[in-house]
Amino acid sequence: MASVTRSSWPGKQLVAAAQSGDEPSIAALVSGVHPHVQRFAFALCASSQDAEDAAQEAMIVLFRKIGTLRAAGALASWMFQIVRHECLRRARAISIQQEPIAEAVTPSTEDDVLARLEIERVAAAIASLPADQRRVLIMRDVQGMPGRTVAKLLGLSTAAMKSRLHRARAALRADLKIHNGGAPE
Repeated sequence: MASVTRSSWPGKQLVAAAQSGDEPSIAALVSGVHPHVQRFAFALCASSQDAEDAAQEAMIVLFRKIGTLRAAGALASWMFQIVRHECLRRARAISIQQEPIAEAVTPSTEDDVLARLEIERVAAAIASLPADQRRVLIMRDVQGMPGRTVAKLLGLSTAAMKSRLHRARAALRADLKIHNGGAPE
């Protein structure tokens, strides 16, 4: 069984041993991958709680499904994809929870499908933002946190937080406009 350092991803031999079901290798793989997955989750998710939850979910998927990984060298991209999916899922769940419930109006199936497609399009555009802009945008606009709170949680001045938020909103508008068939501003 190969050793795992904190600064590098586990080697292909360890991944292959874990894929074949070797329990000590699986344990070593999970502990070796966790710091990398956690760093990625903190960069991608809007809150530290979401990041912790996404990293934990990724570790569970790794433990349960390591045997399904096709290539040992694809471990990093596979884990990042799992974390990205989990962070997006959590962001969508938050936005859905914050939507007011309409009592009398029932959307048609077509409206429902179009709304879901729009949510996916916006979520993908948010995910493509740089990490610093994405965190500010999600915390401020999706989760509805006050500006001072966002700045404090991210260790920024209020002015720096507002600047990042402005850049994030502008980039998001441009991305959505491009994908809507318009020209960027």
